[in-house]
Amino acid sequence: MTATTILLPQPLYATIVGHVVRKMSGYYLDGETPERKAFGMLAGTPGPDGFTVTAVFPLLVNMRRDDRYRDDMDEIVDSFAIPSETPNEQRGWIANPLELMAIEDVCDAYGWIPFGNYHTHRVPWPHDPMRDSCTRLDRSLAADTGQWTFIYSAVDLRRPSIRAFYEGDNDREATIRLAPKSLTTVTAGRRAAS
Repeated sequence: MTATTILLPQPLYATIVGHVVRKMSGYYLDGETPERKAFGMLAGTPGPDGFTVTAVFPLLVNMRRDDRYRDDMDEIVDSFAIPSETPNEQRGWIANPLELMAIEDVCDAYGWIPFGNYHTHRVPWPHDPMRDSCTRLDRSLAADTGQWTFIYSAVDLRRPSIRAFYEGDNDREATIRLAPKSLTTVTAGRRAAS
């Protein structure tokens, strides 16, 4: 679904910000991949001009270095990534299938659609100092997925910035509207009234 607006309730936005700041600051949960990058999934309900985010699921495990996936991701990164201070073998994220299945179960239970994912860009580039748009690598990974790619700029943690692009296409950006609260929010599979 192509949207023009994504409504993101403040409590869920705070979940994303907290996840990013925690990971960038070097604080990791038990069982979490210890690295300075944050990835997660967003679920929601479709509306006439976009989506309303109803759940944010920070991902814990990066399967990037797993022998079953490493060579394929290395090939993609080597083909599409722009050189950066981050070595290619440390770039990219592969979600743990068990986490994704648990997210699907929660979404099925509540009638939500997992419609997007978020990740951080933290190293400024001369042509993109805020790093708040999709790279060629992001576009190649998101192409033909039907998913929204949310880029969280972690260049300056005191100035949070998040943008959303359909299938990683910088020409297909939706406006993110922060809502003061939501009737029901879910963070990491826990339902709470707000």
